[in-house]
Amino acid sequence: QVQLVESGGGLVQAGGSLRLSCATSGRALSNYAMGWFRQAPGKEREFVASISRSGRSTDYADSVKGRFTISRDNAKNTVYLQINSLKPEDTAVYYCAADESLRVGIRTLTAYDYWGQGTQVTVSS
Repeated sequence: QVQLVESGGGLVQAGGSLRLSCATSGRALSNYAMGWFRQAPGKEREFVASISRSGRSTDYADSVKGRFTISRDNAKNTVYLQINSLKPEDTAVYYCAADESLRVGIRTLTAYDYWGQGTQVTVSS
């Protein structure tokens, strides 16, 4: 099993940038495909990005392509989400998640085995 802790959220002006981190402990990060999801109040949690165990393959929701970048450093047991050109509609709680069953990241929320507590991102217009 693995424990996940997100950090790096905050209040940012539209057009600004943030880098979110997901620090993991327990079993080595290299055993998991990883994903980032987000949830705004009153809305369903939605897929943002995923990355394979090796970091060689990534996937992004259409709404964030070209603006968000997911990466991982297995030696540091940390996953990152670089967020550029922030828009007000990016405002949400951002969660990282770990999937032990697959080598490649997946978009399906229910496939992930472990979740962090989330970090709030707020974008002002």
